[in-house]
Order: sequence, then structure tokens, then C-alpha cells
Amino acid sequence: MTDSTTATLQKKICMIGAFGVGKTSLVKRFVESIFDERYHTTVGVTIDKKRVVVGDRQVFLVLWDLAGEDDLRRIRMSHLRGASGYILVADGSRSATLEQAQRFRQEVESLYGQMPFVLALNKIDLADEWEVAEEAWQGLEAVGWHIFLTSAKTGQGVEDLFMTLAANLISEHDE
Repeated sequence: MTDSTTATLQKKICMIGAFGVGKTSLVKRFVESIFDERYHTTVGVTIDKKRVVVGDRQVFLVLWDLAGEDDLRRIRMSHLRGASGYILVADGSRSATLEQAQRFRQEVESLYGQMPFVLALNKIDLADEWEVAEEAWQGLEAVGWHIFLTSAKTGQGVEDLFMTLAANLISEHDE
């Protein structure tokens, strides 16, 4: 019998967001510690993996990077089946992507119920070009959203984003 405090958990996490918000770049920064200036379009889904340690627990994160879409009907919500949690990604320099992230969350909840999630408000390295008002994301924090200002380019907030979700998944698993 395996001690539950040392057993490795495996958790499926989906990356969800509009086209071009930086989902793939965030995953590459987290998994491989790299950033590529060239834009890479995800077709369908790309899966990456990373083992992390949270407290005394090892967690094997299976990261499903879903192709970005601006239209909810085109996101393949079936990819979320079996997910333990998800990361919503919005681009701070395009306010419409935050509104889309909010709609994506509603859609996920209507199909799969509540599950742990965090929001990456990405491209903080371009803060002088941001369209998203601070009040907009602070309003979401006020209703319980965990929001991280991230930059896949510089790495700011990326580790905290993934590790916070991993910790939330472990605490939910242990309850």
C-alpha cells in the first residue's frame, strides 16, 4: 500500500483562451523555461507534461494546450472531459480576451460543473499597451478568482500561476 503523502498524483489541466493570448508560450515557459518570439498556432490540442512538488506531494501535471478560438462554439469543450482544473488565459493588451475568458468559464461550468481554475492575465511585459483596466480584473478577484499577471516572455508570474493551481488541485484531492 502506498502512503498518500508520497504517492504521485496525475492531474489534467486545460489551457483555455482566445486566439493569440499566449497559452502555448505560457506552457513552454513553465515546462521548458523557454520563450520563442515566433508565433505558433496550436491546431487541435498539444499535450505537455511536468512533474512538480507541492509541499510533500509530487504531482504530474498533464497540460492540454487547446487551440485558441474567439468563438465559444468552436472550442472543443470535449477536451475538458477528465480535467482536474484549467487555466484561463487573457491578453492584457486586448480587453475583449478577458470578456471571452469570462464566457469560457461560464461554458465550462455549465458543461462540467465547478472545478479549480486560475486566470493568467498575460503579457504584463507590454503593460504600457494594456487595454484591460485594473478595475476589471480586481472585480473578478473580489468574487474569488485567482488572477496572475504573467509574462511568458520574461517569466513573471508563470511559476506561481501553475503552482497555485497545482496546490488547489492537491487540497481538493485531499478533502
